[in-house]
Amino acid sequence: MKAVRFFGHKDVRVVNDIERPVPKGDEVLLRIGGAGVCHSDLHIIDEGTVVGTVFTLGHENAGWIEEIGENVEGYKKGDAVLVYGPWGCGHCKPCQQSKENYCDHQSEQAYGGGLGLDGGMADYMLVPSSRLLVPIYDLDPVIAAPLTDAALTPYSAIKRSLPKLMADEYVVVIGVGGLGHVALQILREISGAEIIACDVTEDKLAFAKELGAAYVINSKDADAAEQIQKITGIKKAKVVLDFVGATSTIDLGTKVVSLDGDLTIVGLGGGHYQYSMNGLPFGVSMTNPYWGSRTELMEVVGLARQKKIHIEIEKHKLDDANEVYDRMRQGKIKGRAVLVP
Repeated sequence: MKAVRFFGHKDVRVVNDIERPVPKGDEVLLRIGGAGVCHSDLHIIDEGTVVGTVFTLGHENAGWIEEIGENVEGYKKGDAVLVYGPWGCGHCKPCQQSKENYCDHQSEQAYGGGLGLDGGMADYMLVPSSRLLVPIYDLDPVIAAPLTDAALTPYSAIKRSLPKLMADEYVVVIGVGGLGHVALQILREISGAEIIACDVTEDKLAFAKELGAAYVINSKDADAAEQIQKITGIKKAKVVLDFVGATSTIDLGTKVVSLDGDLTIVGLGGGHYQYSMNGLPFGVSMTNPYWGSRTELMEVVGLARQKKIHIEIEKHKLDDANEVYDRMRQGKIKGRAVLVP
């Protein structure tokens, strides 16, 4: 079978002679419908966050069950499913709560398929346990694949702040990319807060308006914080969701978040924050959530099936993987790219 393989620093190749796996026990073999291309892949490829192993890329995966191991129950050939991305031990307390993204043993093992273990940028993918599957029913796996990260990650980040996202409050979304454009839709559907969206290009800001942002601000403007505060007034924004994570965007967030607010840094932009007593308003919670739980992914599927969220995608062949990664480095992907075998 064909697969997009990571061989080491900046070495990604499309290989045609990979042996198709055979599932046993509780394993499941999927015929891949689509595999999302995520900015996290670039951290692996360009920055070496995963070293010393060769594996198939792709951690946003959906497809149809092709074959099941002898111990699998509740699934059959042809079922359309998502693959939950963060793979924990399955036994510790967080895993038992479906929060494998916070598995107690995370530091001792690969994070999941496409993140140290074989992922879904291939014709077929072997999933090590049926517990990692989430049914998608009538959704198209090609369209649904990015739900596993591009929708789950912002959904989980928003949900933890939901009690603060009332109709008399403001929420700031920084970065209208693969995750940020979904966050806008989720906020529109499940919260009452007025949305202020920030990005550095006019087309992304126009896109944000289409997706429900009440206000848009170019975060490159030297007075971006002042523009936001003119909208929010003295109370500032109760929640700031930073989908970039650069030092400049973290700095912007600290200037516009309110007393007792949430500053949530989702993006992996490598930014730094130097804490000082007067650097943040009192009561602010600064967090860096990672992905979301399996049950939250089920809720995301519900939103998608109700057509309350839609991920903007562009389809590409597996053979085009390196070209797609180059376009992502240049910021030329609108929404999410999906590789389709």
